Amino acid sequence: MTRMPTYFISHGGGPWPWMPDWRAMFKNLEASFVQMVKDLPERPKAILMISGHWEDDSFAVMTSANPPMVYDYHGFPPETFQIVYPAPGAPDLARRAADLIKAAGLPVRLDEKQGFDHGCFVPAYVMYPDASVPVFQISLRHGYAPAEHMALGRALAPLRDEGVLIVGSGLSYHNLRLFGPGAKVPSEAFDAWLAETMAKPAAQRSADLIEWEKAPYARVCHAQEDHFAPIWAVVGAAESEPARRVYHDKGLFGGVTASSYRLG
Repeated sequence: MTRMPTYFISHGGGPWPWMPDWRAMFKNLEASFVQMVKDLPERPKAILMISGHWEDDSFAVMTSANPPMVYDYHGFPPETFQIVYPAPGAPDLARRAADLIKAAGLPVRLDEKQGFDHGCFVPAYVMYPDASVPVFQISLRHGYAPAEHMALGRALAPLRDEGVLIVGSGLSYHNLRLFGPGAKVPSEAFDAWLAETMAKPAAQRSADLIEWEKAPYARVCHAQEDHFAPIWAVVGAAESEPARRVYHDKGLFGGVTASSYRLG
């Protein structure tokens, strides 16, 4: 039986694939998403995205058969508010995921109205421009409790053997008030800690990720950890398996270092 890997990806800034200058800046990120598809053991039955852009009181699961669009960004060109990524949802798999979450004793609810946010549709578009693979999302939970989000990943792990690609979509550095040269030192230091942590044996890796606030510049890089939190779920879903870095960039926006990881 084929087991899908899991990924924690840095998803870049705003609707970058539809903006030529930004797309050029994120050329390495784009290449990493294209490579993700090539490296999969088979075509996914569906992609499960856990995005830093959707959170809820419980773990909400998107069940729409045809999810709408959520333009959760500001100040971008008008045409970027007309983007449509018409991938179908995966209602049956979504309900299966909700059952797994419930069985793990975690709070969960179904959401028929939620649409694709840009943490989801941007990488999905680069991976599958024809929108041919079903996509559904699961929210983060308010408060971002690391152990709880890792438990979410453990609950979802069986989906990997059912053709589901689990992707945590955030950013390894996300301080919107500190871009440019000021981001260089903190993002490099945090990125180096993350690389060292992801290379550790499974139990130590999980423990260190849960204690992430002890990392250098942790709260400078993530004043609010919404864009880091997806990593706990994807690590939980592949907890015993090795990780490798699949994307690494320096100097984004004049100073940001960012990375992505694959497990399994």
